[in-house]
Amino acid sequence: MIPSPRRHRLAAAASLVLLACAVHAQTSDPAAPNSPAPIIERPAPSRPGTRPAPASAAAKPASEDPVAQSSALTAELFYEILMGEMTTRSGDPGSGYALVLDAARRLRDGKLFQRAVEIALQSRSGDAALAAARAWQETLPNSRDARRIELQILIALNRIGETAELLRAEVAATSQVERPLLMAVIVRNYSRATDKKLAASVVEQALVDELKKPATGGLAWATVGRMRLNAGDTSGALDAAFKGQQIDPASDAPAALALEMIDPGQPLAEPIVTRYLASNPKASPDLRIAYARALVENRRYTDSAAQLQALTAARPELAEPWLLLGSLQAQARQDGAAETSLKRYVELAAAQKDPKDADDRQRGTTQAYLVLSQLAERRKDFTGAERWLARVDSTDDLVVAQTRRAGLLARQGKLPQAREVLRGLPERTPEDKKQKFLAEVQLLRDAKQYQAAYDMLAQASVAAPNDSDLVYDQAMVAEKLNRLDEMERLLRRLIELKPENQNAYNALGYSFADRKIRLDEARTLIQKAVQLAPEDPFIADSMGWVEFRLGNTTEAIRILEAAYKTRPDPEIGAHFGEVLWSVGQKDRAVTIWKEALLSDAENETLQETLKRLRVKP
Repeated sequence: MIPSPRRHRLAAAASLVLLACAVHAQTSDPAAPNSPAPIIERPAPSRPGTRPAPASAAAKPASEDPVAQSSALTAELFYEILMGEMTTRSGDPGSGYALVLDAARRLRDGKLFQRAVEIALQSRSGDAALAAARAWQETLPNSRDARRIELQILIALNRIGETAELLRAEVAATSQVERPLLMAVIVRNYSRATDKKLAASVVEQALVDELKKPATGGLAWATVGRMRLNAGDTSGALDAAFKGQQIDPASDAPAALALEMIDPGQPLAEPIVTRYLASNPKASPDLRIAYARALVENRRYTDSAAQLQALTAARPELAEPWLLLGSLQAQARQDGAAETSLKRYVELAAAQKDPKDADDRQRGTTQAYLVLSQLAERRKDFTGAERWLARVDSTDDLVVAQTRRAGLLARQGKLPQAREVLRGLPERTPEDKKQKFLAEVQLLRDAKQYQAAYDMLAQASVAAPNDSDLVYDQAMVAEKLNRLDEMERLLRRLIELKPENQNAYNALGYSFADRKIRLDEARTLIQKAVQLAPEDPFIADSMGWVEFRLGNTTEAIRILEAAYKTRPDPEIGAHFGEVLWSVGQKDRAVTIWKEALLSDAENETLQETLKRLRVKP
């Protein structure tokens, strides 16, 4: 049966009556899910067998007293609430807002105040919403929800200067346990302000009491520091981290803030992190891991490994540090230690069952399998390398695993089969297609089929002349073909395309230094590369080599020794050993070369050096 229009109207009116009753019947403790501070303190539910403590009726808002509510909700007020909802739904939110707000005042009902705010926001009237929130605050001065919603609206209206006292009161009302969450929400919401310097100033004003207390100063100063950092005031943020650590050395918040600012250009940030880690035996493992990652980003691999070794010794049950440590050890050619660390990670990851971390564990386990395969390949255990690759079952890592499998085939003299493996990979994106192409070029380079690699790159460059990856790879293959003028032309083209590409400056400068030509220009080019990547040990190797060619042997030894310590790569070892050999430190040179041979006996630079100097370590 199709209901009549009258039935529709009656049904709508009935639903609105139910809505009005429901709105008034609910407690006046509304959650504000988008408020600038989380609703932190809620009265804990009474335990079975206990009775709530008595409270005087005068001390309670009217809306919290069921008897008062039932007596206060007269027919007139019920009708006013109903009409407010009906008017709002019929397309006149302004009138509906006024009716609901009037009822909220007369009933002293927090839920109705919240409804008035919602109506104002639905009609995109920020000023009306603010007026309702302030009326709520005036009527129910002890309502934290009223204060939070007023804060939220003021921030949304970008009236940041009016929020200091409200925020200060909210912080004071928040329990110590919940302060970290509150501070995180403060930073997130105030960072949306247009005037970020003003926002930082207001937050600092609101936290003025907390900044002075040893129990809260570390967290409060870190919050101020993050606001300053968002405002572009890095030195101010650093100062806040320093003050936070001074007042509360055990707090991890100032160290976490300083960690974000670690950079060669900010030398004062790192000591804040290291002081925290050194003075707190129970320092946050997550912070130490983050510090180790930051060191890797700055190419300080030895320092990063030291942090991870300390963490695995103190907390051997944690999985992630073993993965990071094993990857660094593999990179440093410490293959035995790397294999132990990575297998330990695989064991620990397999024992973990938390579904929240399942994706991270799968990615980590895949990385461990790939590195373990690489370690097996280094010792020419191709069967073992294949076994590790076979354990990779993530479709997201199919390209990486197959690329590695192709490399294994090429190492065994099966280059055609290796190329077929790569060509069979899917091309879901243009980037997939490019990576397949570059992987095939690398197979040809590893097999010393330089002309074939050059032809592939030249053909691809016709279609994409400004692709910097193609230009760089073509330059490197041109060098192998002894087309040095072509190499120089391509590298200068790359510098034009990407003036911040350190590899272009380094490759060109090293080429000049290695051939003992244009040494002053070589030094200038490599110095530019050092400026762009000051912690890169391979660029440091180039700088040490050009200093050696210029006759500055003492400086060359200093630079190369530091580079080799950071990254004991066989090519760096070849250069370091030659410089030592040239000044008569032959025993030390032989020791370095023996280490390099153990790492990679087939390295071309190392083999060429030993042959030229007629040395058999």
